[in-house]
Amino acid sequence: MASSTGSTPTLGVEEEFLLVDPTSGAPVALNRAVADRAARDGVELQLELTSCQVETTSSVVENTSDLRDELLRLRTVAAGAAEAAGAQLLAVGLPPTLPSQFPVTDTPRYRDIGERFGMIAHEQGICGCHVHVAVPDRDAAIGVSNRLRPWLPLLLALTANSAIYRNADTGHASWRSVLWARWPSAGPPPQFASADEYDAAVDMLCHSGVIRDDGMVYWDVRPSRNFPTIEVRVADVPATVAESVTFAALVRGCVMTALEEHRRGEPVQPLASFALKAAYWKAARDGLDGDSLDLQEHAPAPTRQLLEQLIDRVRPALEQVGDYELVTFGLAGVAERGNGAMRQQAAWRRNHEVSDVLAEAAAATLESPS
Repeated sequence: MASSTGSTPTLGVEEEFLLVDPTSGAPVALNRAVADRAARDGVELQLELTSCQVETTSSVVENTSDLRDELLRLRTVAAGAAEAAGAQLLAVGLPPTLPSQFPVTDTPRYRDIGERFGMIAHEQGICGCHVHVAVPDRDAAIGVSNRLRPWLPLLLALTANSAIYRNADTGHASWRSVLWARWPSAGPPPQFASADEYDAAVDMLCHSGVIRDDGMVYWDVRPSRNFPTIEVRVADVPATVAESVTFAALVRGCVMTALEEHRRGEPVQPLASFALKAAYWKAARDGLDGDSLDLQEHAPAPTRQLLEQLIDRVRPALEQVGDYELVTFGLAGVAERGNGAMRQQAAWRRNHEVSDVLAEAAAATLESPS
């Protein structure tokens, strides 16, 4: 997915999207038809667990300008394919309307997951964003993962985009993350001493039947078994391309900073599991426009303030790859216009009509980045 050649780690982004009926907004089981049509335009869409979802995969890129162009192209092609198949593509963490069901995609693996995990799998429809960043090796990936854990709630709050679900305001900016936590291997990763210890933990989960295979390691940070990359999976799919690019750039800056600390042998910040769980809940509940839990002080603090502190911390890495201005400009734009959750809630509060939420989400999905 990415390589670590040169001084700039490459990156790639996967975005998951919901397919809905253009009139009712209800999820529609058309992922195969949409993927077939996108293939005619040279874009390979991945089929997700439920048949109302598709996923795009960017090329491996070195700079965020190329990433922005790539993500906009992929969203545009996928949206056109959805329209041709009788659906609408939405960048939302969860379906805003009340779904009648989430049919599992008809492949042997997905059928097996559906049978093993029951309602957890069948009440899915969850759309996230995954950022892959190159690292030198898997032990370095574990060192980075350990150091990213305190920052994950902030990244979740930044990208929250699932406030409206089942025709109601959930009272949470990221209800996706609350539902996602039902999977046995989801949420923040444990701290591991080495890649060998990580592999032993994954083998235990597989052999015990807790997960079907290592593809079901859903932790919000995970190393790749096949490539020298680390994957950050904490985010709701962002509402806009601009937000996805800002998020990816910030993630790469965080990974580069953590990697340098790992190389220098700096100790990992002690982190109580109950505090991290509390920070996750605060992020899911309050999102960008509220308080987060400062995991150093164990006290609430404005999320935007903590994000500014994070940017200051990773600024040398952002400047090294030329992304500092992009990230600061991007975050200022999100603060001004709101992220996906804030846009959804504002649309809902106008008339308490889910059609307003759907229209807002559809416009944001293809919004051209400035």
